[in-house]
Amino acid sequence: MSDITHYHSRTGKLSCTPAEVFAFITDLRNFSRFVNEGTITGWQAEKESCSFSVSMLGTVSIRLIEKVSGSGVLYQGDALSRNDFTIDVKIYGEPADLAELNLSLNASLNPLMKMMADKPIRQFMEILIQQIESFRDWHIVTE
Repeated sequence: MSDITHYHSRTGKLSCTPAEVFAFITDLRNFSRFVNEGTITGWQAEKESCSFSVSMLGTVSIRLIEKVSGSGVLYQGDALSRNDFTIDVKIYGEPADLAELNLSLNASLNPLMKMMADKPIRQFMEILIQQIESFRDWHIVTE
C-alpha cells in the first residue's frame, strides 16, 4: 500500500511579477527551459500537458489540472504508468511587485520507493527553485 508523501520547497524570489510567472507556468511548452540538457529524453509538450523520459522512471507525463489566476497552478502527473503525483505551485506578491513562489510535490510512494526517492526528490526541488530564481526570460512566453 502506498501513502502520500509531501515535499515542500523553500520560497524562491523571482525576477518577475506574479502575472508574468503565472502566464509562463500555465503553458507547459515553456518548461523545457528549466530542464538541464541530458537529464531527460523524448520531450513533447502542448500548452496544458507534457511528457518526457527519465532514466529509472521511464515516461513521465504531466498535465495542468487547475489554475487560480495569478496565485497558483496545480499539475497532475504519472510515472511508472500510474497517476501518482501532484505539483502545486503557489505564487505570492502584489501585482506590481516581484513574485515569490514555492512548490509542493505530493507523491503516492510505497515505503521502499519513498526510501529510494526521498533524497533525489528533495534535491530536484532545490535545483528547480534555484533555476527558477536565476531565470530572467519570464516575459518570453511560448505561443
